[in-house]
Amino acid sequence: MNTRELRALYRAARKDRGGALLRFDGMEGYDVYNCSVPFLWQGRRYLFGRVERREDYANSVTVLFEETGPDHFAPVPGAVIYPLEDPHVALIGGELILGGTHVRKRRGQIDTLYGYFYRGRDLKFLDHFTCGPANMKDIRLVQLQDGRVGVFSRPRSPEIVDRYGSEAVVGFAVIDSVDELDENVVTGARIIEGLFAEGEWGGCNQCCLLRDGRIGVIGHRCFREEAGGCVQHVYVNISFIFDPETFSVSGMQMIGEKASYPPTPCMLPYLADCAFTSGIVLRPDGMADLYSGLGDVAEGRIVIEPPFGELMQ
Repeated sequence: MNTRELRALYRAARKDRGGALLRFDGMEGYDVYNCSVPFLWQGRRYLFGRVERREDYANSVTVLFEETGPDHFAPVPGAVIYPLEDPHVALIGGELILGGTHVRKRRGQIDTLYGYFYRGRDLKFLDHFTCGPANMKDIRLVQLQDGRVGVFSRPRSPEIVDRYGSEAVVGFAVIDSVDELDENVVTGARIIEGLFAEGEWGGCNQCCLLRDGRIGVIGHRCFREEAGGCVQHVYVNISFIFDPETFSVSGMQMIGEKASYPPTPCMLPYLADCAFTSGIVLRPDGMADLYSGLGDVAEGRIVIEPPFGELMQ
């Protein structure tokens, strides 16, 4: 099923349950968006956010924020500022793993990009320990039932289009510990076929170990569509379940789109329908908060049914 068809099903069944835009203190003149999912650390709630001037695209940093109230965050004094876009986190072996995209420029132009990874137990200063292959975003990690680490890749290239039809695919590999994570592991990940339709692309954003040993993935799917006088890059929030034993995918569904969230402007016209997924957090009332970057200028939250039901740990 292509993403347009998933979107039609989502819109037919959509039930609005409220939402909000996140507020960030001390960021006047900057946008904060494409954040990590909020996470608990030593009894407090944090997230990492991509911070950027709207007129200075692809010149981002990642800042650590602490929650100070509902949907309200403030920068943590003294915390390191990381040279990253689109931060994401995973808890593995008692450590916090921070990842994100590092953009390398030459003479002011984007040359290439890498997935950078940091680790540690001191949120104010995490150690850089490895990076992924050149030109690959959206590498994600998850700790498995046996203590090993699952690694999701996301190769995207003309060769991928020729071979698979979609502009990007997702791969999966298993390593014994994060000490083994490097570009060769990511490059060698076995491809999970059939995730995206022809001409589409996407990737994983948050990966959760489920009670039965499978992996719940919160991700994004994307396609191009003529609208508003230009070719839109439409990004939507999705979820699916991946079985690492059989390499099969089930339960693919759309769980949000930009129109699901409170309205925001966009950085560029072609991003007017862009919702770049952050992830979900379970709520005490049995629902889930879904977080997403919006139009490359803001971070939003909506309330949804938990996409993996009682399988969530």
